[in-house]
Amino acid sequence: MIREIYGKKIGMTQVFDGEGNVLAVTLLEVKPVYLLEKIDYSGKVKARIGCFKVEENRIKKMKKPILGYFNSLKVNPYSLIKEVDVEKNADFSFLTKGMSADMKTSSPEKDIAKTDINAAASDSAEKKSEGFPEISREIGVEIFKEGDTIDVRARTKGRGFAGGIKRHHWSGQPQSHGSMTHRRIGSAGSNTFPGRVLKGLRMPGHMGDSYRTMKNLKVFKIDKAKELLFITGSIPGSRGTIVRVKKVS
Repeated sequence: MIREIYGKKIGMTQVFDGEGNVLAVTLLEVKPVYLLEKIDYSGKVKARIGCFKVEENRIKKMKKPILGYFNSLKVNPYSLIKEVDVEKNADFSFLTKGMSADMKTSSPEKDIAKTDINAAASDSAEKKSEGFPEISREIGVEIFKEGDTIDVRARTKGRGFAGGIKRHHWSGQPQSHGSMTHRRIGSAGSNTFPGRVLKGLRMPGHMGDSYRTMKNLKVFKIDKAKELLFITGSIPGSRGTIVRVKKVS
């Protein structure tokens, strides 16, 4: 079905593999996401999903356009809406047709009119009556299996304004013999030509708080009861960071 999902980072721990080796793993809490629509682009098909269901007492604090979108779909609201990649030849016959790429600029009234929830519900009921298995629109950790190779993307911890030694791992300048420029950047310019600081020069500045992707990690274990993913290695971000987990094709 879908090839990627969103979860929250819990933290790190260590586990033992079958040979008794200690492995460092990161725990992700992956709540079930809801399949909202199928999106048809030119040469590509995606699915729009809702992540992290909004609690009942927080619904009134949502913005009205977002709440109206979920009301038009007759779905409980979710705090995060994302478009994700799907597997090749995935069956979305139980979903609504959704919006195509050229419908982005159309009016909200036309978008709602083209959303045919009742048709999808009737199709699902007919398939169930004919003996077809009913497909759930809620999907969780079951899209993965142990040993899968995944790419993980998240926002790194923000470090604020950092110097060159911390930010770029410089070795620093002499610490003795009268030196007074221990952790400074040193010369940043040049001679008369070109007479300016070249673009791309590594200097002190804002560090962290940017998206990073960790590639080719492994799913070590899946706990469906507690909705947990055990992923080998470390993942960017602090506890509670929203993480995108994508299966490598």
